[in-house]
Amino acid sequence: MIDNMNTQTRVVIATVLSLLVFIGYDYFFMPKPKHLVDQNRTVQTTVKDSKTISETTSSAIEKSVAPTQKSQTADKKLTNVIATVETSNATIEFDALGRISQVYLKDKQYRTEEGKELKLFNSPKIPKPLEIRFSDPKLNELAFKTPYTVSVSKLNIGKDKPEEILFTQNLNGLIVEKRVKIYPDHHYDITVKLSDSKPYFISPGYRPDLRIDSYTVHGVMVEEADGTLTIIDDGDAKGTEAFRKARIAVAFDRYYATAFYDFEKGMDVVINKDAEDNPILFIKEEGSETTLHGYIGPKEYKILQSIHPELTKIIEFGWFTFIAAPMFKVLMWLHSFIPNWGWTIVALTVLIRILLYPLTYKGMVSMHKLKELAPKIKEIQQKYKGDPQKMNMHMMELYKKHKANPLGGCLPMLLQIPVFFAIYRVLLNAIELKGAEWILWIHDLSVMDPYYVLPILMGASMWLHQMVTPNNFTDPMQEKIFKWLPVIFTFFFVTFPAGLVLYWLTNNIFSIAQQLVINKMLEKHKKAE
Repeated sequence: MIDNMNTQTRVVIATVLSLLVFIGYDYFFMPKPKHLVDQNRTVQTTVKDSKTISETTSSAIEKSVAPTQKSQTADKKLTNVIATVETSNATIEFDALGRISQVYLKDKQYRTEEGKELKLFNSPKIPKPLEIRFSDPKLNELAFKTPYTVSVSKLNIGKDKPEEILFTQNLNGLIVEKRVKIYPDHHYDITVKLSDSKPYFISPGYRPDLRIDSYTVHGVMVEEADGTLTIIDDGDAKGTEAFRKARIAVAFDRYYATAFYDFEKGMDVVINKDAEDNPILFIKEEGSETTLHGYIGPKEYKILQSIHPELTKIIEFGWFTFIAAPMFKVLMWLHSFIPNWGWTIVALTVLIRILLYPLTYKGMVSMHKLKELAPKIKEIQQKYKGDPQKMNMHMMELYKKHKANPLGGCLPMLLQIPVFFAIYRVLLNAIELKGAEWILWIHDLSVMDPYYVLPILMGASMWLHQMVTPNNFTDPMQEKIFKWLPVIFTFFFVTFPAGLVLYWLTNNIFSIAQQLVINKMLEKHKKAE
């Protein structure tokens, strides 16, 4: 069947399949629409899998209920801000339940379009960061009705050293202390001390819920003791799952995250679900005193790297992480020499094209060979159109005689699809591109081109690439489909972030240059023969 296809048929199929795969990937693996759910429901347990926790733990989680709506609205003081911590990069607010109620990012890069400080949390969903839920339902209900006292209501943190703030709660004689040591770079240590040992769960909080654009991804990720990364997207939580001695537990969106981590002892992580099957993180504790490390803020590589190199795993790249992660590091390395992120993307694209040149060259040479054989292929197809077996036999003899590979033109293209997906995730998830200018009208590489210039140039470059690429169309319908692909891709790329479109445009321009050089080389070789 494949042998009967001419070169351009295979190219059309490969390109269309690539587009369909990309659309399918975007549809099935991007997040589903979010909806507000009842934030005060009891934590539930469903059917367990291999990571299932014990029945005792499941029962404890079921009994760890959130406060009722009535109790929350009865005393609004519980949600009032009782402490504010200022760092050079953020303002952190704590409510009367000893939770982080809001984080404002001060850096210009993260500000809103109106120039205001960016709020990480925009909905009343719970749990909030540092929220504690006791296994004993009566004790838990009391905890959500009893405000904490705080050691200091305002705290300023310099650039050189951390500062501590202490929250204390008296639950009919059970004293709960939360001692939070906050560092200037968005990370903190929290020590929870109980006057009597009681089993409880503490959460890094519901993920940041910023709707930056249609590409926003929400979910949770856990790095297990053996280094395995488990990711559960919004809408995919199946029930209660547990991970013993986990190293990282993070709730994230496209650019921001709230996390607990412990790379020495590990943590007993429990993932629950809400009414919309969105995952919620908890850390299970039973002793009278425990210390956890936390982070809340942007998923910026340099910040995470400076806190702990392993924390950079919070930046998630999907299925092609094994390609995307090294590519992201190369992008960061290039940026250390090239201060402009737009030109850094151009440099990365050129580097990728150079590395893929052997594949590209092989594919282009194969297409030239098949173009030269096109008349003979057509002759065989006409001569043996009533006998497919003989047709295939003579086609294979023809390929063998001229050392041509019928798949040589499309296989290199298909092999480059993982690279495109990888660069797609790199440029999509890199918060470093947020607010990053390139030239002229491109003031933010993380959002779409406001004037559609880059997508149009990308489509034009794709059309020009078709013009310089050898073709041997025998079917007018195939030729029409192929010629319409630049238009289809142009409309498809209109809403893509400018940084990603810049990559594709640069890739096309470099492909045109490579094609012209190879065309010239093959022409000289043909004349020499």
